[in-house]
Amino acid sequence: MSSKATVRKSKIEAVPPRTVDCESLLNALPHPVLVVGEDESIVFANAAAEAFFSMSASMLMRSRLSDIVAFGCPLMALVEQVQATGATINEYGIEIATPRFSGSKLVDLYGGPLPEEPRNMFLMLQQRSMAQMIERQLTHRAAARSVSGMAGVLAHEIKNPLSGIRGAAQLLEPGLSDEDRALTQLICSETDRIRTLVDRMEVFGDERPLAKEAVNIHDVLNHVRRIAEHGFGHGIRYVEDYDPSLPHVLGNRDKLVQVFLNLLKNAAEAIGNNHETGRIILQTAFRPGVRLSLPGTDTRVSLPLMIQIEDNGCGIPEHLKPHLFDPFVTTKTTGSGLGLALVAKIIADHGGIIECDSEPRRTIFRVLLPMQRSRISTLQTSREG
Repeated sequence: MSSKATVRKSKIEAVPPRTVDCESLLNALPHPVLVVGEDESIVFANAAAEAFFSMSASMLMRSRLSDIVAFGCPLMALVEQVQATGATINEYGIEIATPRFSGSKLVDLYGGPLPEEPRNMFLMLQQRSMAQMIERQLTHRAAARSVSGMAGVLAHEIKNPLSGIRGAAQLLEPGLSDEDRALTQLICSETDRIRTLVDRMEVFGDERPLAKEAVNIHDVLNHVRRIAEHGFGHGIRYVEDYDPSLPHVLGNRDKLVQVFLNLLKNAAEAIGNNHETGRIILQTAFRPGVRLSLPGTDTRVSLPLMIQIEDNGCGIPEHLKPHLFDPFVTTKTTGSGLGLALVAKIIADHGGIIECDSEPRRTIFRVLLPMQRSRISTLQTSREG
């Protein structure tokens, strides 16, 4: 009996252990994975990378990384950093553009040298979901609603007393000396300044539905560009990258002019005095895959119309990015911090969303807007045909 047990044991030990094919494992990952050589050649690409870059693995492996991403893409600088230091990196909110897809994609990046092949490095890209962008946008809307309530309080509790203070100062002024009259004039100018600020905030409390009509967004962009060229943005180079087939936006033209004039003014101020090298890109595109779920309902709204304002200014400080559309947040020494909060409210009133991606010398404000359902189906049919 002991000999049989020995034979049975030897048979069990003879069974080879099961191994996992590493390539199959990488192809099963839902995130794009690349292995890049020291000469920027692509050594390996998984199935998710093929879908992300719209290229087959064999074509990717015949290319260099610099061939498949746009010039100036921050991904290249990060690859050079890993190759120079040998350290791993975790970077969030990296924007990647390639000739293979329109617009750009926002990703989180993880990378580092391979332990057994330090000359090669791996890159894993995790694309930001539209849900994350929408979640932040809903936060912006909540902030705008809080300002709406505050505006109503300010209108009643501050504007009326201000009128009394200013009237009293004007009544006192004729009987005062020149020195004291200067003080009453100071009181009047300061009450006027506060009243103007309250008037700006009162706009947030306007909950009346917008009067909407079919608006040609290119006419709006051309209008604000002409204002910029002959005013605050004089001397800056403007680049237009329009999709001529873009249908009309269902919106309020005056409000949309206010939005894009504000964004264009911010872009010009970010460029500062470097007008000779300053550049602002106005871009439109049709993105039929973007849909927004309305909170508390099963309704999904399509947001296929994309309008981008891009500048090569100084960028937005990292600590301000999460709060950019909140009221009273500003990078300007004399700013009130209400401009972008108002922009977010107007876009929300149009049923759209606004998002910002920023790094030094490249800041993009991206607006996504809906259009009439009948026009969406007609346009998609014509594009498929």
